Amino acid sequence: MKTIKLLALLCVISLSSCSSVHVNADYDSKVSFSNYKSYAYLKSGIDKAEISDLDKKRILTAIDENLVSKGMIKSENPDLLISIFTKEKERVDVHQNFGFGWGWNPYWGMGYSNVTTTPVGTLFIDIIDAKTKELIWQGEGSGYLTKNTAKKEARIKEFVSKILEQYPPNTLK
Repeated sequence: MKTIKLLALLCVISLSSCSSVHVNADYDSKVSFSNYKSYAYLKSGIDKAEISDLDKKRILTAIDENLVSKGMIKSENPDLLISIFTKEKERVDVHQNFGFGWGWNPYWGMGYSNVTTTPVGTLFIDIIDAKTKELIWQGEGSGYLTKNTAKKEARIKEFVSKILEQYPPNTLK
């Protein structure tokens, strides 16, 4: 019985540690987020994002879907301005394999190293008060990227929805 509980605990820990998007959010604790009902995009911020126009469109569509589901509306005279920022880097993993003799690889002898690289991206979503022009909330999501066009849209939706799960912040204490 103890073994089953231990295995279940290990499965939960490994599944939670393998979450595909890691998120973090920060906000101005003096702001009352319930006052904000409408939004628009800050064009100058969107234009600066160093990603393809297709990916920008995917991100903005996913943001629209998430904010509308929270009861917000897109407006020409918004309460909030939304901007995005992206970063990309390569994660390098070195795998050491030890052993002697012939195996299922082309190497013979004391072992070998295998190096792989994976693109890792970070998406920042900034929410700015339209009247004061001050940043009031920032969400950040990091995870592996895909170049597979068929999977890109789903991956971007996952990034955006995980980040915007944190908005509005739970300010009840």
